[in-house]
Amino acid sequence: MEITQRALEIGPFDLLGLTIHPTIHWYGLIIVIGILLATSIVAWLTKRDGDDPDIVWDGVIWVVLIAVLGARLWSVIFPAGNAGQGRELSLDYLLDLNDGPLAIWSGGLSIFGAVLGGAIGVIWVARRKKLFIPDWIDRAVITVPVGQAIGRWGNYVNQELYGRPTKLPWGIKIDYPEAPYTSADRFHPLFLYESLWSLALFGFLFYLYTRRREKFQRWDFFLMYLMGYSVVRFLLEFIRVEIPKVGQLNVSQVVTGVTFMVALWILLMRHCFGKLMAAVYPPFGKLVENKTPASQPQKSKQAESKA
Repeated sequence: MEITQRALEIGPFDLLGLTIHPTIHWYGLIIVIGILLATSIVAWLTKRDGDDPDIVWDGVIWVVLIAVLGARLWSVIFPAGNAGQGRELSLDYLLDLNDGPLAIWSGGLSIFGAVLGGAIGVIWVARRKKLFIPDWIDRAVITVPVGQAIGRWGNYVNQELYGRPTKLPWGIKIDYPEAPYTSADRFHPLFLYESLWSLALFGFLFYLYTRRREKFQRWDFFLMYLMGYSVVRFLLEFIRVEIPKVGQLNVSQVVTGVTFMVALWILLMRHCFGKLMAAVYPPFGKLVENKTPASQPQKSKQAESKA
């Protein structure tokens, strides 16, 4: 039995001479649910920190739009598996609503582009509203794993993000697996592994933010998220079937490997070796040390005016 990707179809019917056939895809619906839940948690944390939660709901549309743009661009530039083979960059392809860049329900979205785009979106909204950027980045990134945990089930509907064949009881069937596994019966559900890891990562970050925040500096939660996600993605790539490559390089492993090492290095410099390095080279201290703890968020001007 094939899994349907469409949750709701209306029509087709004619409107002003055009044939309209509105369709709601499960992939998009699942992503929307993840976004709403993650945004609700950010709003709750914002209120808990004494800031105005309306700021979150006012800015989330822009953050999501930029995140989706980044996610789609990354997916188009670094397509998984055979998605990009034999494809010519032409106007017909760019305007193709079935398999082109605009068809996010067909070609999928990349979490790397989504995180990068989302971070840019948060920074843009924060600057526009004259908010303190580090507080909002740390607050928002805690809930990113929630959106990932839910959104990964969209990959199941789209028959994406699966691993090599397995005989484990939780293996999943893939209707049209990629070569050389076309005759295999069941595959590793990588989307499920990443979903469960994301829930655990959220629980870890949420606990530290709400119970142990005084021990951390600004940007620490962003760095810990990068490390946490990089670990699971790097490991899962070893058994993934649809691999985005540039030449012989696995793009995902290169990105996550470098990201993990850089984030770890910054954390170690800030918390372990920062003072030693600053003593040797004083300007270095300004780069790695932020003496203001994350437990002292700065209120926005909107919140101060309401107080």
